Amino acid sequence: MAWDFSTEPEFEKKLDWIRQFVRDEVEPLEVLFPGCEFLPLTDERRRIIDPLKQQVRDQGLWAPHLGPDLGGQGFGAVKLTLINEILGRSPWAPIVFGTQAPDTGNAEILARFGTQEQKDRYLAGLLSGEIFSCFSMTEPQGGADPRVFTTRAVRDGDDWVITGRKYFSSNASVASFFIVVAITDPDVPVHRGASTFLVPAGTPGLVLEANHHLVGAHPHEPGHSLVRYDGVRVPSDALLGEPGQGFLILQTRLAGGRLHHAMRSIGMAQRAIDMMARRAKSRFTQGSSLADKQLVQEFIADSYAELIPFRLTVLHAAWLIDTAGEHAARTEIGICKILASQVLKSIGLRAIQVHGALGLTDQMPLVQMLLGGVALGLADGPTEAHKVNLAKMLLKNYDAEDGEWPSEMLDVRRDAARAKYGHLVDQ
Repeated sequence: MAWDFSTEPEFEKKLDWIRQFVRDEVEPLEVLFPGCEFLPLTDERRRIIDPLKQQVRDQGLWAPHLGPDLGGQGFGAVKLTLINEILGRSPWAPIVFGTQAPDTGNAEILARFGTQEQKDRYLAGLLSGEIFSCFSMTEPQGGADPRVFTTRAVRDGDDWVITGRKYFSSNASVASFFIVVAITDPDVPVHRGASTFLVPAGTPGLVLEANHHLVGAHPHEPGHSLVRYDGVRVPSDALLGEPGQGFLILQTRLAGGRLHHAMRSIGMAQRAIDMMARRAKSRFTQGSSLADKQLVQEFIADSYAELIPFRLTVLHAAWLIDTAGEHAARTEIGICKILASQVLKSIGLRAIQVHGALGLTDQMPLVQMLLGGVALGLADGPTEAHKVNLAKMLLKNYDAEDGEWPSEMLDVRRDAARAKYGHLVDQ
């Protein structure tokens, strides 16, 4: 089957509009309202942000990751990649286009697994961009490994009671509701014993013990919280999906999130290359511009040579999803998750080096890009775990060799060739 990433001319015009809109209208928000992307809108910010969101809606580009039944366009994964690689250039762009994490993934699993009542209660505000949500999964003692989760949810009459602690619950301090992963049956394997619950902010027993920030973040950013669920009581209709379906929901959400992260990483890496190239052509030292220095040329060439195959890998994964479904792209999504961190760190480091000491200051966004690459090595599961899983998936396609020597060894191949064609050739 031929690979085809092409899109119709009408969509290409949409991409051109997004590029100019993000550059001219959205990127200025980074310096006007730094670190305010996930804060509830004040009247001052609303006067700017709401009209920008309306322009996106007028273009039919709001929440492009969703199907038409939820207010999106049903673009599919390839088109979503082409959109997100532009939006990845600015931290404000996903907010203005309604594609910000973790709300995108939370909206998708609500749409897929939620009841109509749950959708009516939680999804409308999320899709409108008026509220934020929190996916509360990671635990202090076990990270993102659900096999060692200690947070429990037990039945008590018609209610569920949730007890445990979660860490790195992003945006918990501003979330209107939480999606909590808890063990409901510890006596069976986790893929049948975990469940997910919808918990409104302010529910008694839901306590934010601490709020931690990534290095370099602004103090006013929502951060990543340590949350204690101290006998949090929720009604039976707070269960998202069926009991024991939590692992499926978890994997569904994380797979999409990993690919979305990779899509946006393309844009961040391209912006770093753009900055590197402009700096190289603008600064003169030791008799010529930086662009004339062979090591700087190598930096730029190596960066672009890393970005292009990464971009094609993401597009290929997206094409597989569009043509065969998400399950068919499991291997490719894992590769994208691994490469996103590696490529962004590698290109970010080179861009900093070309900018010299200036690249390390808060006057440039390069350190944040570099740290973004480091963070992607941990978000939605550590890179090392994905490498192990990827290797296991690949090894399933191979069998052990029966002979004492490798089948590609010259003597072995020669004997096999003689057995096949020896009677026809001169010995």
